[in-house]
Amino acid sequence: MTARIIAWNVNSVRVREARLVALLERHKPAALCLQELKCVDADFPHAAVRAVGYEATTFGQKTYNGVAVLAPAGAEVSDVVRGFGDDVDDPQARVLAVTVNGVRVVSAYVPNGGELGSEKWAYKQAWYARLGRWLPSVGAGGDAPFVLCGDFNVAWDERDVAKPDNWRDGVLFHSDARALLHTVVQGAGLTDTLRQHHAEPNLLSWWDYRNLGFQKNDGLRIDYVFANPAAAARCVAAGIDRDERRGQQPSDHAPVWADFEG
Repeated sequence: MTARIIAWNVNSVRVREARLVALLERHKPAALCLQELKCVDADFPHAAVRAVGYEATTFGQKTYNGVAVLAPAGAEVSDVVRGFGDDVDDPQARVLAVTVNGVRVVSAYVPNGGELGSEKWAYKQAWYARLGRWLPSVGAGGDAPFVLCGDFNVAWDERDVAKPDNWRDGVLFHSDARALLHTVVQGAGLTDTLRQHHAEPNLLSWWDYRNLGFQKNDGLRIDYVFANPAAAARCVAAGIDRDERRGQQPSDHAPVWADFEG
């Protein structure tokens, strides 16, 4: 028996409520990590997800950001941590850790970064540093299975960008941006589950709404499910649900998933 863990930048959970419910019914995940809720906790569609057998742990924010971890009703959910809990005064709701049936699951929404050299870029750099310092405290280096999921707003390498030369000077693929992601993931000893099973290029997870990005498959892979050794050893499959990017009012991101034994 396998357990599926999904990461999905939903880009407004209230707008995408029907699609969220359909995704839960189709995949039946053991955990679903959402990013960019764009609502406070009280406005999350708890009733709708409960109706299909799920409970949501949320860390919301009005209008912007917000993350959640959804688990089947009856799952053992514990050790909830909202935010980094450091000495930085930061109102943005971007990271949430939850233990689901013994697996430590983190939903992360990394800042976009705006433009290189901007205040938003400086915030992205600082946020990645904070993430790297925080991960050991929530179990990344432990012996128990640990999974870090989310929208990291960086493409790992050229295989993850349809047109690399068009993105080299931007915050999603600049060498400095990639170094931020590499340093945190490698420093925590995590594995990219998709690349455990797929080496081919152009497996993308985000396409701009403009200029027919999805129809032309002109996008980037910036959404990931990373696993520590205990979880990676149990990962038997991984992929991207491109169908979720089709149809009416899709998010600009497709869900990414990984399956784990046991």
